[in-house]
Amino acid sequence: MTAAARRFPSQFQLLDLRPSRSKPTLVPPLPAVEIEQREAVRNLRATLDPAIARKVISATELIHALEKTRRDDLLPTAIDAIDSLLGGGLQRGKVVELVARRAAGRFSVVMSALAAATSIGEAAAFIDVSDHFDPQLAEAAGVDLRRLLWVRAKAMKQAVMAAEMIIATGFQLVILDAGLHPVRGRRAPDAAWVRLARAAEAHGSAMLVSTPYALTGTASEAVVRAERAKVKWKGIGAKSPKVLAGVMTNFTLEKHRHRKPGMAATLDLHV
Repeated sequence: MTAAARRFPSQFQLLDLRPSRSKPTLVPPLPAVEIEQREAVRNLRATLDPAIARKVISATELIHALEKTRRDDLLPTAIDAIDSLLGGGLQRGKVVELVARRAAGRFSVVMSALAAATSIGEAAAFIDVSDHFDPQLAEAAGVDLRRLLWVRAKAMKQAVMAAEMIIATGFQLVILDAGLHPVRGRRAPDAAWVRLARAAEAHGSAMLVSTPYALTGTASEAVVRAERAKVKWKGIGAKSPKVLAGVMTNFTLEKHRHRKPGMAATLDLHV
């Protein structure tokens, strides 16, 4: 899509070009259409409840917010334990591997990352090798399904190839989920992961590989390992009934090219 550029006088107004001690100033005028839009948004906010009015934004404000997020070069997962280990979130242009077996909260991290990305207007792709993604549960977790591409791959080789093609189309977050447990033959050549990392860097996409066992090798920027969740019970005495109080998962940074490995963080969920 192309748009004709406006003429220079309509973009910048030259002020007082006569010789003076100060240099001439270029002041970009505010388009009349944008002034009307801002006035309309202010009028609308004035008629709404304050709690609702804070959520009403104009298209210009949304664009500025998205540009600010892109300048940060990070996509937060909205899970403090993971974001603290990664220095704020998933870095654009890099591959992060999350390694954990069953009952370690790995899929919850994936859902949180998808919800965080789609809620700020980013396009995300979920490559499902085990075919266990539930759109209804994802929507209940906050994922905007209108901004999500669900790919069902039958083998790891197909999943890596699909991820490379999707990254080339401009998706800002691509998550490859290898499944719930190791399955024979579900591996891809090391060269395929290197190509995938280069594609993510070339197009500025954040890549998260969720897997029960290490896959990416040297291609990943960081590797986070999660331990099996520990259940906490609440109750006094041996004969008193036990009530579920919450679950706790420990995450460890096993590898990072710019941060010291070995750091740990805990995700504590209370009922």
